[in-house]
Amino acid sequence: MRILASPIIRWMARSAVLLSTSAAQAACPIQLAVYGEAQSGAEIDFTPAGSSATVTNAFRVILDNNVVLDGIAMWTEGSAARPHGSLMYKCPTGDVTGEELAACTVWEGVIYSADEKGGVGLLPAEGVDAPKSLIFPDLGPSLEMSAAYGPAGFSKVPWDIFVLKGCQE
Repeated sequence: MRILASPIIRWMARSAVLLSTSAAQAACPIQLAVYGEAQSGAEIDFTPAGSSATVTNAFRVILDNNVVLDGIAMWTEGSAARPHGSLMYKCPTGDVTGEELAACTVWEGVIYSADEKGGVGLLPAEGVDAPKSLIFPDLGPSLEMSAAYGPAGFSKVPWDIFVLKGCQE
């Protein structure tokens, strides 16, 4: 004897699959999120920040020609706290001076997020679900003026908006 599922039961089954798929995507914590920028193909890969007392997010931006920028976000203090992001290119390691750090910083600014409804917020701290999009104001113009751009660096300038592509394992 064969039992046929009613259209309502089939619809409910499909809905459950879709909900579980979207829940899996929404469950990606920011420290494992991967974002992409369509125009240049640039990608942002977040990594756990570790035990740093000041760095709240760590990531890297991968541009064409295998150019990699190291990124961090640190929340400012006070009543208007913001996630202040910095992207660095070929910074010296170890004990560096403020002058050396400034020389290798190619972008600085507040990192914003946007949800699927267009609501704008701030980059979340680790442990929070990754937002749909990230906004790095004036990223392209800053990178185009940097030492990372040109014949020995990257050639495709990214725009300011990166969209969630997936989650690292």
